[in-house]
Amino acid sequence: MDELNPEQIAQRLHQLTEVSLALGYMHGSAARLDPLDPLLDRILRVAKHMTGADGGTLYRPSEDRSHLCFHISIYDTLGICQGGVHGAPIAMAPVPLYDGHGNQNVSSVAAYAANFHQSVNIEDVYQADVFNFSGIRRFDASFGYRSQSILTVPMADHEGEMVGVLQLVNARTPAEDGAEGRIRPFTETDQRFIEALAAQAALALTNQLLVQQLEDLLEALVNLINIGIDEKSPYTGRHCQFVPELTMMLAEAVHQTRSGPLADFRMTDADRKELWLAGLLHDCGKITTPVHVVDKSTKLETIFDRIALIDTRFEVLLRDAEIRALRARCAPDANPAAIDDRLRSEQGRLRADRDFLRRANVGSEGMSPEDQARVRRIGAYRWTGPDGQERPFLGADEVENLTVRFGTLTEAERKIINNHIDVSVRMLESLPWPKHLKNVPEYAGGHHERMDGKGYPKGLVGEQMSVQARIMAIADIFEALTACDRPYKRGKTLSESLHILGRFALNGHIDRDLFDIFVRERVYLQFAHKNMDARQIDAVDESRIPGYRP
Repeated sequence: MDELNPEQIAQRLHQLTEVSLALGYMHGSAARLDPLDPLLDRILRVAKHMTGADGGTLYRPSEDRSHLCFHISIYDTLGICQGGVHGAPIAMAPVPLYDGHGNQNVSSVAAYAANFHQSVNIEDVYQADVFNFSGIRRFDASFGYRSQSILTVPMADHEGEMVGVLQLVNARTPAEDGAEGRIRPFTETDQRFIEALAAQAALALTNQLLVQQLEDLLEALVNLINIGIDEKSPYTGRHCQFVPELTMMLAEAVHQTRSGPLADFRMTDADRKELWLAGLLHDCGKITTPVHVVDKSTKLETIFDRIALIDTRFEVLLRDAEIRALRARCAPDANPAAIDDRLRSEQGRLRADRDFLRRANVGSEGMSPEDQARVRRIGAYRWTGPDGQERPFLGADEVENLTVRFGTLTEAERKIINNHIDVSVRMLESLPWPKHLKNVPEYAGGHHERMDGKGYPKGLVGEQMSVQARIMAIADIFEALTACDRPYKRGKTLSESLHILGRFALNGHIDRDLFDIFVRERVYLQFAHKNMDARQIDAVDESRIPGYRP
């Protein structure tokens, strides 16, 4: 075939310019597909169209870079389309880049082009004796095809690393009078244009791979933070795992809703990724929270559980009582029986008080005012320390801790815990988030806000919060209610947890519309069957859930 005339060259230059611009803006968007597939599919089809090739294959290196894998293969006259965006699965064996001795494979034309970064242009594979074309011959025999001209062009990135191989088969002359064009060799001009296209495609492919690698690195760093938090606190280790999972379950249920106030809520794949990352990072500030506060399993625990010190003081009081009794018995007019009765009574009271403080130290979901008053009475006892000084039996800090009404944390410690959300927001807002992840700080930082404005850290009301942040707030509370790994509480049953959430929906704590979807779509049950203890999954009468509107 004659070389192209100036008009045809100009037309190809225009094609090359258009595809170069298109490759620069392309992003993978097809769900459940490798995000590079649309890009690679476009590269191969443009190359075929530019040269009039009947067939084409695009190879990609295997993960260990020892083979070339068939990624997309298209033959027009055979009606074959495998791999890529819409093709059937590829079952062809990969091409080895090295032989059994570790030497570079030079018998395969595709492996040769990849190993030596050289284009290979062959007029007729059945006349050439340089390469092993047994695979092509088997293909021809299987499909009744006749491969003739082949152009194989390597694709390398800016560092010379091979990222793919483009192979075109059977260039054709333009069809005339409706007749199919004849097979022709790939010209030098064809080769130069495909090499230019391959260079542009390799650059676009490299950019896509770099973006993908950066996103993988970001997610790995997020998991790194969560591993640190999980290892730091065995009591809340699964919280960082389950909250994002439940968040996505509820978000998908809202996405599927077609009626009601949230009927217009929709998520793209990019939106889902943004919300998932926010869920993973919602408690990242806990990495700065002191361990003795995060892991405070009893009221008197700091670096150690101070109940042991209280026990020692009780031993001192018990022995002091016994010493007083022994001294009293030495008096001339002593009444041993009465003295022994008083000793048993006093020591019985002390042992009962000791057992009471041990129980109070464990923490609960509600300490009565009477029990709090008893702690203060015990704290007023007097005892003599090792320095000979008499002092109150319990210090002010010990009384404060032992009278904590809910859980094990004092007000000051709760503020330290709550500070994790401020730290989380500061940490997340300090990062240069790309445009498609710019809402991560708002989603993650809003899961302790309330619809009535009484939440923290910013005291936002419902209208100021995104739907995603309101979703995460429900997920965070429900996981905490049902969690079995807290040292001061048992994991609540489904019906108990939904009853509490329902009251929260009524009093402005959580979004009532989202709560309706949470119940109506059985999101709670989906999460329960996957992650909760079977003993917690009781029968739920949805008609009796406060705040729920079927």
